[in-house]
Amino acid sequence: MTMIQSITESTAQITTEKIVWTDEAFMALSGDGHRYEIVNSELIDMGNSGALHGYICILLSSALISHVLTNKLGVILDSSTAFKMKSGNKRSPDISFFAKERLGGISHLPSGFLTGAPDLAVEVLSPTNNIEEIDGKISEYFENGTKLIWVISPTQHYILVYRCAAEPDRLLKSVDFLDGEEVISGFSYAIANLFQPLSF
Repeated sequence: MTMIQSITESTAQITTEKIVWTDEAFMALSGDGHRYEIVNSELIDMGNSGALHGYICILLSSALISHVLTNKLGVILDSSTAFKMKSGNKRSPDISFFAKERLGGISHLPSGFLTGAPDLAVEVLSPTNNIEEIDGKISEYFENGTKLIWVISPTQHYILVYRCAAEPDRLLKSVDFLDGEEVISGFSYAIANLFQPLSF
């Protein structure tokens, strides 16, 4: 056997073995400046978001935080927050709402990961997303406790509302309002606010 054959076979053996990521090992990755998810034992680099993506996330997060904190409904979490799925996957929606009832009366959030998907998961589409990836996330969110999902297209100015994984319940456009329904009671937000041109 040549040296090249030996290296190739060793590499093949390594790549076929699934790595088991501990919470501690996964959390330590955040120090390298990247954002990751774990899907089927594979580490997925989520990359960096563009300015438009980040701006829409901040606008909607600000509105959600104001309503949720004022009415003491739970917590809003950003895209750096990973959630532990039943499968062992760790998923990180762009924006998440976790209801107070599911926090079990704790007074401080853990420094580690919450178990289960958030009650509301928001995904803001980026150019690198594909249909298979988004469908996989939607299915897993609902399998792990999510009740409502908003998928936002920053460039085409629409929002898909999901109440189950099978298909979107509604297509909303700039003239419509986002409704928190029973998940975030009383929340309403003009979608046009997300897609306005800069005014300065």
